[in-house]
Amino acid sequence: MKRDEQDDSAGAEPQKMKRKEYEAELERLHVELVKLQLWVVAKGLKVCVVFEGRDTAGKGGTIKALTERVSPRVFRVVALPAPTDREKSQMYVQRYMEHMPAAGEIVIFDRSWYNRAGVERVMEFTPEAKVRRFLQVAPLMEKAIVESGVVLLKYWLEVSEAEQTRRLKERANDGRKLWKLSPMDLKSYGRWYDYSRARDEMFAATDTPYAPWYVARTDDKRRGRLNIIRHVLDKVPYKEVPREKITFPKRQKRGDYVEPDYPFKYVKEQY
Repeated sequence: MKRDEQDDSAGAEPQKMKRKEYEAELERLHVELVKLQLWVVAKGLKVCVVFEGRDTAGKGGTIKALTERVSPRVFRVVALPAPTDREKSQMYVQRYMEHMPAAGEIVIFDRSWYNRAGVERVMEFTPEAKVRRFLQVAPLMEKAIVESGVVLLKYWLEVSEAEQTRRLKERANDGRKLWKLSPMDLKSYGRWYDYSRARDEMFAATDTPYAPWYVARTDDKRRGRLNIIRHVLDKVPYKEVPREKITFPKRQKRGDYVEPDYPFKYVKEQY
């Protein structure tokens, strides 16, 4: 996906964000996310955030940055495995709908019903006729979701071809990241333009006024994460919920309590 004309005129790509700058800004955004969380609970809002994009685009890291300082009972992450035989016999969107937010919840989909328009289509797991039908039905389904009171945010994380190659090779050579490199990643790697075509058709069919797609460039993962979090905060209007001043009660006195003479099995302190 090309930058717009305004961005092109800006010249060279900005330097990748330094860790210190990133962590300072992320800390500020985390404070705002906590305020958002309290507001969502207080007002009974329902928010659904969908993350899509090519392999290595940074979905997992973005979701971790978005959720690491908030309650998992409010910010609920959904990353569904391959469907079971029973789920395959259901209406396609059925297993996704059961995870939609109730009042006071923010549900985050790490990949979503758009699997059908992306990986299933490119890897030929689904007949083309079913893909076409999905692209017709998805906007209608999302209209119903939005009209039910759900704030629906859809993000496409855009990574360049060169950066994807770099990240995949890094996974192959880093023992900490080998688990991220699946046979599916390797198969899909060679189908860059098939994915491009699938993305383009998906946008053309499902980028609607009531449920638009927002594209975030993620070659610089840190900038991408911050931009997305800031965007979520901007798209879900919130205020700081008033709260009473926190006062800690006094500790009780020891009284007749005596430490037991018990052979506790302590973890060996090796660090």
